[in-house]
Amino acid sequence: MSGRYRSTGLAARLAAYSFIALLWLVHWLPLGVQDWLGRGLGALLYRLARSRRGIALRNLELCFPERSAPQREALAREHFAWLARSYLERGLLWFASPARLQRLMRIEGDIALSEHCGRPVMWLMPHFVGLDWSAPAIMLNQACPGASIYQRQSNPVVDRWLRRARERFGRTQLVDRHDGVRAILRAVRSGHGFLNLPDMDFGAKDSAFIPFFGVPACTLLAPAKIAQTLDMVVQPIVVTLLPRGQGILVRAHEPLQGYPSGDLEADALLLNRWIEARILEQPAQYLWVHKRFKTRPAGEPSLYTRR
Repeated sequence: MSGRYRSTGLAARLAAYSFIALLWLVHWLPLGVQDWLGRGLGALLYRLARSRRGIALRNLELCFPERSAPQREALAREHFAWLARSYLERGLLWFASPARLQRLMRIEGDIALSEHCGRPVMWLMPHFVGLDWSAPAIMLNQACPGASIYQRQSNPVVDRWLRRARERFGRTQLVDRHDGVRAILRAVRSGHGFLNLPDMDFGAKDSAFIPFFGVPACTLLAPAKIAQTLDMVVQPIVVTLLPRGQGILVRAHEPLQGYPSGDLEADALLLNRWIEARILEQPAQYLWVHKRFKTRPAGEPSLYTRR
């Protein structure tokens, strides 16, 4: 067992098992009941999760300066309700049968693109709160296996169950983030599609500062570089959680035209602008609790310093 795992105490393991047991219990409930519970849990988290609340409000201030403080606070409260519901829905994704997942999902667009496009596919999955529904939607509706980069969790119980959940349909290869791009290249060349999360801040390496809602954001250049290297078709997948138990809307968008172009920074700008447009369609469901602007250009102060 690694030193990282040995540092996880008994209390943390028991808490993880308790959370997993709760997810198992909740997954039996109708989706409408889970939606109601999520709204209540979201209101509680908004009050208790002071740090994440501050991050969300700061992100909204940076991205929507034209909105008033009360408007941004209302948006943050709505975001926490959707975020909490997405946590509860992990139970469905971890334990529900494929048939039930299919019944809950409403899929729009060509989710089976890889079956007929004649080239490997990169599925771009921006960080909306329903993100985890993307992989089941793809894997249950076409035959191409997928590969995805996986960040190992510090808690071994959570890590084991998360891996099990993401691999449980038998056709998703998880590539450890520390193995780098070469492992993904090998997987794609062996016939896998690439499930790629393009909008995270992983530091300045292999990234550039590209405007995101007008704010320079450390943006990965790898998506366009991999797509260009492997001549991939790039298809965005966006998930929307529908209210009051109406289900989960999975939109398989048209492949991005002119992407990649050969200019990595221009491609990153195109992708950021595409994601911005999708956020404006459903602003409360983007992952505002993530420090999207954590890495700053040399000499610039943190944007998340408490004021």
